[in-house]
Amino acid sequence: MAKLTKAQREWRPGMPKKRRSTKVMFASTVLLLEAFVVLFGTLAVFGLHRNEFPPAVVFSVGIGLCLVFVLTCAVLSKPWGVALGWILQLVLILGGIVEPAMYVVGALFAVAWWYGIRTGIRIDREAAQREREQAEWEAAHPAGSGPDQTPGPGARNA
Repeated sequence: MAKLTKAQREWRPGMPKKRRSTKVMFASTVLLLEAFVVLFGTLAVFGLHRNEFPPAVVFSVGIGLCLVFVLTCAVLSKPWGVALGWILQLVLILGGIVEPAMYVVGALFAVAWWYGIRTGIRIDREAAQREREQAEWEAAHPAGSGPDQTPGPGARNA
């Protein structure tokens, strides 16, 4: 049998599921799309600039950068993860030095990154507010005290 993770060992029935960050989901989506762009950009640089750069250098840099984009998704929840994402946006834009079309592609992805981070933060803030309000309401209205409950013994009907 497979070894259980810490979260699986600590789980009990009825425990609420931890909410995932929308910011992290949006940022991961952008980074994974950029990883594909880097992969295809590597093939484009190989095809267009075959005589300028050795193929081993083109593929090692391209695949290595592609892996960095993918692995950055794992650290986005850390305080420095988003900063690393911004650095990767600059690297993608600077890819225009090798292939000029990457200036435009990198700039468009940087805008998508900015929008995903900004919108994700706003959605996470709204969700946290909703959860606080829900917890306050549940504390003020405990289970079993709703209007659909039958009156207890000795209660009078109006």
